[in-house]
Order: sequence, then C-alpha cells, then structure tokens
Amino acid sequence: MEIDSLLCGKHSDPHRILGIHRRGNRYTIRAVFPWAKEAWVLSEGKRYRMERYGDTPLFKLNLGEKISSYFYEVEYEGGKKKIEDPYRFLPNLGEQDLYLFNEGKHYELWNKMGAQVKETNGIKGTSFAVWAPNAKGISVVGNFNRWHPLAHPMRELGNSGVWELFLPGISEKELYKFRIMGRNGEELFKTDPYGFYFEIPPKSASIVWDSNKYTWQDGEWIKKRREYNLYKNPLSIYEVHLGSWARVPEEGNRWLTYRETAHKLIPYVKKMGFTHIELLPVMEHPFYGSWGYQTTGYFAPTSRYGNPDDFKYLVDYAHQNGLGIILDWTPAHFPTDPYGLARFDGTALYEHEDPKKGYHPDWHSFIFNYGRKEVSNFLTASALFWTKEYHVDGLRVDGVASMLYLDYSRKPGEWSPNKYGGRENLEAIEFIREMNKEIYARGEGTFTIAEESTAWPMVSKPVHLGGLGFGFKWNMGWMNDTLFYFSKDPIYRKYHHNKLTFSIWYAFSENFILPLSHDEVAHGKGSLLGKMPGDIWQKFANLRLLLAYHFAHPGKKLLFMGGEIAQWKEWNHEESIDWHLLKYESHRGIQKLTQELNKIYRNEPSLHQRDCEAQGFRWIDLGDSLQSVVSFARTGDNGEFIVCVFNFTPAIRHNYRIGVPESGFYRELLNTDSEIFGGSNVGNFGGVYSQKIPSHGFPCSLELTLPPLAALYLKKGKE
Repeated sequence: MEIDSLLCGKHSDPHRILGIHRRGNRYTIRAVFPWAKEAWVLSEGKRYRMERYGDTPLFKLNLGEKISSYFYEVEYEGGKKKIEDPYRFLPNLGEQDLYLFNEGKHYELWNKMGAQVKETNGIKGTSFAVWAPNAKGISVVGNFNRWHPLAHPMRELGNSGVWELFLPGISEKELYKFRIMGRNGEELFKTDPYGFYFEIPPKSASIVWDSNKYTWQDGEWIKKRREYNLYKNPLSIYEVHLGSWARVPEEGNRWLTYRETAHKLIPYVKKMGFTHIELLPVMEHPFYGSWGYQTTGYFAPTSRYGNPDDFKYLVDYAHQNGLGIILDWTPAHFPTDPYGLARFDGTALYEHEDPKKGYHPDWHSFIFNYGRKEVSNFLTASALFWTKEYHVDGLRVDGVASMLYLDYSRKPGEWSPNKYGGRENLEAIEFIREMNKEIYARGEGTFTIAEESTAWPMVSKPVHLGGLGFGFKWNMGWMNDTLFYFSKDPIYRKYHHNKLTFSIWYAFSENFILPLSHDEVAHGKGSLLGKMPGDIWQKFANLRLLLAYHFAHPGKKLLFMGGEIAQWKEWNHEESIDWHLLKYESHRGIQKLTQELNKIYRNEPSLHQRDCEAQGFRWIDLGDSLQSVVSFARTGDNGEFIVCVFNFTPAIRHNYRIGVPESGFYRELLNTDSEIFGGSNVGNFGGVYSQKIPSHGFPCSLELTLPPLAALYLKKGKE
C-alpha cells in the first residue's frame, strides 16, 4: 500500500521506503530510477544488482549483511552513472526551525527554506525545503531528473507542513520546480517561493544559486549608516525603473545589465547630488509591464538584468560611491500566475479562500492571508532578507492603504468586517507592525517608507507609541494638491491658493517624503513638463518653479527619472529616457537646476535638519492669493534660516515686500529665473539689504523684485 502511494506521488514520508532499512538481521535498499535499464548498489568494493518492482521505476536490494556506506550505479540509455542516495541524509531544518516557522517567528527563513547549496557529511549538494501543508505528496523536478515527478519525492517534517530533501550532486545553476500533488489529486508544478534566482520570463523555473560567495566592499558605508540620522540629514531620492532608465538602441533596444547600470547610473546620480536611489520593484515578476509590482519571487532579483551577484554588485557600487539604495517591495498582493503562490498546494495557502478578503478587484491579484503565521513570517523574512543579504538601505512598501482597509476599493456587500465589525484589517496591521519592529530592532540603520494614501494616523510613528512603525510616509496629498495647482493657468491660480497652503496644516503629523513619482507620469497623466500650462517658455519656468517649491517645502524629496531633464513624453517602460533632449539648452537648464537644488538642500541645514519638525517652518505670507505669491522661512537647529519666496504667475513683481526675522544683507542663494537654468535673468542683482520697515509680524523687511514664474531662496550673510 505504501509503495503504491509512493509510485502515485502521494507519499508524505518516502524516507520510510527509500534508502536503507533494517528489519532484524536483514537490510533492504530501495531507490527510484526512472528510465533506468539496470541498477546496482556499490559498497566497499562489492557490487550488488538491484531488482526492479515489476515495470515500475522502483528498484530494491535485499541483503543479509550490514553495509556501512554505499552508492548506486545506474545504467541508462546513454551509459552508466554513479549516484549518491538522497534518502540517507538528515534534514536541513531542525525542530527549533520548524517551531519558529509555525509560530511566525523565524526571521532568517532564507537560510533554511528553498534551495540551499551545502555540504553534508562531506557530500556536496542542495537541500530543498518548501511549505505546503495540504499537499498529498511533493517532489523536486528539474533537468537533473528529466522533470520526472517520481524521481525525487520529498518528506514532510512532522506536522509542520514543511517538506524537505537533500539531493547530492545538485549544484548551482540547476533548474528546478516543485511538483505538488494537491489535496484533490491535481498535479501542480510550482516555482520556489524562497527561490534566489529564476529563469528569464516568460520561462518560470527556479535556479539553484549559492548566495554566500559574493564579497562585499561596503563596510565603511554600513558602519556610517548605523549612526546616520535620516530625519536630521538630507534625504533626496532619485526614483528609477531599471528597464527604462537607459537602453542600448544599437543592440535591439536592450536594457542594461545590473553591472552596466552600476557604471552608468551611479556616477550620474552622484553627480546630480541625490543621496539615494529608489528602484521600482526588482523582485522577480512575470509581466514586465507590471513594472515589478506583480511579484512572484520575494527573495530573488529579476534575472532580466543579470544574476543575484550582479545585483549585489550594483548595490555595493552605490554604497562605495556614497549612495543608498531603496527597493520598492510589494506585500500587499501577488499575481494569479499558476506556477506561483496562487493556490500553492491546491488550496488557498498564501491567500484567503474568501474572495472578499483574498482578491484585489483593481489589480486582479490575490491578497496575502496575513493572519496565517507562516505567511506573515514569509513576508517579514522577505523584508529582512533584502536588508541583510543585499545590504539595501530601505524598503518602500507599496499599497499600504489596500492592506489596512478591508473595504479598500470595494462596494457595500463586497467585503467582510473584522471581528469588531470594523473595516480595519487587524491581521495586516499586526503584520506591518511586526515587520517594522524587526527591521528597526536590528540597528543596521535601514528604514521603511509607507506608500499610504489615506489619513490613517501615526503611520510613521513607532509601534510602542501606537504607530505602524514606518520611518517615513509618502505625502500623497501634497503631491496631488501641488500638481493640481501647477496644472492651472496662472490666471486661475488665485482661486486655488489653498491647494498650496493646506499641506502645512498636516506637514508635521508624519515623517513625510514628498514624491513626484512614477505614478504621476504614466497612465495618460503626461510628464511633469507636459502638465505645466502656457507656452514653451512658461512650461519650463513652471517646472523650474515646481522643483524649487519641492525642495523648499518641509519633507524629504523624491523625483522620478526624466523629471530632472524635463522629459516631454510621459514615461514608457519600453523606452529609454529621452537623453537626447539634453542637446537643448532649456532641458540642460532643468538638469542644472536639479543639480543645484540638491547641492543647496544638502549644504544648507535649514532646508533639511527640521524637515519633520514644525519648529523648522514659519510662514511669512500665506495670504497673497490675488498675486499668487507665498513666502516662508525654513530654520535649522542652529537658528540659521533661509527665506523662500514663490511667484506663481508670469508677472514680474517689483517692490514686493516681505518681512524677515533679522536685519542684514540677504544673498540670493537661488533664483530659478537665472539664465543658467534657462530663465530670463530677472532678479535682485545677487541680493538685497533689509530695511527697518516692519512687515508680516517681523521687525524688518526686504523689498524684492520677484521674477516671473520663479522661486527665490535668500540667506542672510555677507554681500
């Protein structure tokens, strides 16, 4: 009966049958060899011929003597092959591993699950482990066994739901999948949820990879990162999609590899003055057009651009050049591709069975079952994996709002309330808090960012204070209001003045990042330049004004690629940025301005030290809606301040008076209308002296010329 189950692929403990077994003074050795003609056991110079079970691929040998060690010799159509017995090795996971995993507390699962290249008892091979508690049987299949489902059946370890098998001789770069016999007899071929490396889509096999051989060179960066205060220091992020930042048109418009990207992107971003690069999801994904947000490989960088060590090289090279790396990470949902996590063991394992909880109507993807401990452990381990194994500095967590609310994008009757009758997803909240606690508890200086679009309170406050535990939150309200305002013809902006001023009312309720992100330059929304009203000159002037307003407003900064060169077209993931535009002076002017803004932001503590503190901001005049002018002061810890004035109309404002806190000479630190940025060179001849004329509640004031559609940064100092 047990042999029948084994040969049907439904046995949960093939080690009870296969390998060597003793009964009294008799020994029996069994092995499965599909396509074999003959098989022998070789031990201590002796050779024993094995007997086949009928016409099955199962062979056996009965012995009346004990043998201490042995291996197989198998004859196939093409010749003979020596094989170690996989069924004589202990599992890679111990009882403590299984206990912690089932409790949802094993935070280094990537060292135990999936495919682990290792040496056991002097034998090199790969240990495979997968979680599938409802499977009837599982086997490892690959080129090494011609993908035969009976060749290498796995065993379930107790009641843990974890299946494992050590395969001698299996080394790096072998293709594999898990063949799973589901509860209802369905045969499934699944990629490894913990796989480190995958075939280039649309192929989908996992690839065995030794993740321990890369030698890192970023020790100094990691040491400094542990002591770096992100809230008090500059954080200026360049958001990048790796497949379309730059391509090689003369080679079929191919994308750059990770290593090519390292030597092109890193020097560019360093020159531009950004502090970090944020990559749209690099985790393996089947559909390139999803930009990576439909993730299938939560422990694998996509193979489109190279192997895992190539991606490590990119991160390493960034760190050696003083740049941090942030990854987009998507625990909110996963795609329905049949070879992935969907109904992994024939049941709704990673997702909810109830579509009201387990399916995203907008994204046509599955929602993780955060209440299942092994699932939340899987996701938390994934987050920690990228910070530990790939040294990434931060994770930007996508779709947090969809995780927090059970009724997200659902109509009445399409969602199920929590146990208290509310719409909050209590299980997702617990997972988010646990994940954030673990990341910050390690003290490595890594951080998390929430892409959260609602008014959920305390998103970026510590868990012990009742918050969700993120380090930062994207300020989606600021982005939407600001772009709405800038899209209006200047003649109408006076009617929408509150779109500019409202953001300060909540600017310090969270630790905000101000995104001008990829979401706003795709799906028919046009480019940043394309959103700007007016003729060509006004469009460029408006974009310069927007960028200066972005860098002056409290909050850390994020700009999507292409915005810094005034891309005309909206972003297309199938094409490179239009770098050829830089042959035009107006586009070079935007690039120079972005570079200068980053320089000022980094060099002036007033613009970054109190990004997240109300004490660092003071209105000078927020009420001049008729002329569409606003002015405010940004202050650093040492009391130094920078005055920021914005004229949102194309009219030049002569003799415009604003109050300032102190008397003295105020130098023009920045004028976006400068001709070096493509402007008309209207300004204040480098600076102005204050006058002892009180204004706006200050003891003295400045009489300024405000350039058209332009920003001024002024700093008190020497002439």
